Amino acid sequence: MKSARFAVALGAANLVLLIALLIHAFGPARAADEVSILRARGLQIVDDQGRVRASIGVLPPSGDQAETVLLRLITERGRPTVKIGASEPASGMSVAGPTGTSDTYVVFEARDKTTSLRLRDEAGNERVVKP
Repeated sequence: MKSARFAVALGAANLVLLIALLIHAFGPARAADEVSILRARGLQIVDDQGRVRASIGVLPPSGDQAETVLLRLITERGRPTVKIGASEPASGMSVAGPTGTSDTYVVFEARDKTTSLRLRDEAGNERVVKP
């Protein structure tokens, strides 16, 4: 008789736990309190038309170029006008002119133990500033 009561009590406790778990599982979804980390090999931000407007990714080494992390900001016409890159031997930033220009840009670069600033306009005038 004691074992029958014990079995009924154990079954009732299991039923209560099952109901509690089901209520919890099918309840409203809630965001986690802690900040999560997004891990990926690349990220693209697109506009309403589906065009890539910003991207960040890791470029594999090729030839004499080291592995590089590259951030690109892209105009609505598809021209990457701001690039920020970082690799072991060098890091830098370039800002290009608008669509329709090909030689208008500014480049900041830190390579090895040197730095430089290169300015160029569409007319071909160029100035390089080094410390």
